[in-house]
Amino acid sequence: MRKIKRKEFLKKAAIAGAGIFSIPVVVKESHGKETKKTAIPKVIKRSNKCLLERMERELYNALEKPLNKRHWVMVIDLKKCTGCNACTIACKSENKLPLGVIYRIVIEEEIGRYPNVSKRFTPRPCMHCDIPLCVPVCPVGATKKREDGIVTIDYERCMGCRYCMVACPYNARTFDFGEFYTKDKGFFGIMEYENIPTYEYNQNWERQKGKSPVGNARKCHYCLHRIERGLLTVCVTTCMGRATYFGDVNDDNSLVAELVSSPNVMRLKEEVGTNPQVFYLM
Repeated sequence: MRKIKRKEFLKKAAIAGAGIFSIPVVVKESHGKETKKTAIPKVIKRSNKCLLERMERELYNALEKPLNKRHWVMVIDLKKCTGCNACTIACKSENKLPLGVIYRIVIEEEIGRYPNVSKRFTPRPCMHCDIPLCVPVCPVGATKKREDGIVTIDYERCMGCRYCMVACPYNARTFDFGEFYTKDKGFFGIMEYENIPTYEYNQNWERQKGKSPVGNARKCHYCLHRIERGLLTVCVTTCMGRATYFGDVNDDNSLVAELVSSPNVMRLKEEVGTNPQVFYLM
């Protein structure tokens, strides 16, 4: 019996395994003769119904419109959220957030009475309210609401008074005290990765004492630096349960426009009158 080399065995095993998804092809060999060769794996087209693909396509369409003709909203399906905190970690990584600064927390609630107890997880980014209470209280006009609905902070104007943090009914703002994870914790000084500049609001911000964003109020900005380049927010792309959706609600055919018209939609603290633009599916 002829011994089969390992490389040849693996090749045959791969071909056999791909047989279910394979189709016969005819190729021309070097001598020009047409012959049937071993089938190659068939490339399976991703469905047009893929949520990420659809949201990306709608994002491109929205960016072609003037700023005041699009309105960004986020929809979070609480039934799909598993409390994995992937969105929180991805947000910290994307925005190089320091110690004590979190843009998107996941609130964990225990519901029911023993032994019939369950948990509910509620991701809480900035609500990007239509009537943001944080805007009028800022004494230097550092907090503004853009025409597309995103509430931003001008780090160069912010004086760190924290009035906006007190005014926000959702506790969605944090303050950058200039802390580091590795300083005075048994390491040799501050680790290099903690000084990597963040690219928030389409500008490089180096982390230095006495310079923005150190000493500023900070919050979720819907990954503005990403969406203006045709990329979805990082919390959407990293959600393993596909519980978070993002898009232009002014587009009647968009996924978010469909979801916000569902009968099981609710928003946090609607009685405050801020008209939050983060919607939750119950």
